[in-house]
Amino acid sequence: MKIGELSRRTGVPTRLLRYYEEQDLLHPERADNGYRAYGEAAVRDVQQIRGLLDSGLTTEMIRTILPYLSAPEEILLPPEHLTPETAALLEAHVDRIQARIDCLARNRDRLSGYLAAVRAEAGRP
Repeated sequence: MKIGELSRRTGVPTRLLRYYEEQDLLHPERADNGYRAYGEAAVRDVQQIRGLLDSGLTTEMIRTILPYLSAPEEILLPPEHLTPETAALLEAHVDRIQARIDCLARNRDRLSGYLAAVRAEAGRP
């Protein structure tokens, strides 16, 4: 499929798809006319890239683990490929995710407490 179709199927603008290629995350074939040609697996790859970016991973981290993703919920990284640098990158990211979760939970609890207090004062449930 051409880049426009991949964009339509994934909802990712063509500009970002080209950026993913520049970042060595996507590897389209090139037709004789120079147009990019993507296989069916590119749809899944783009969805995984988007999910990983949305979780806060950098393109560098994604480039490291993308070859080992077999499904959105599964990473098959052979132990011999987990370098100390990659492990440190992933551990740091897990720590950042946990800090964000903790912050969100505190904010949720504060807002819920505020709403409960305001509703109690107003006599509403």
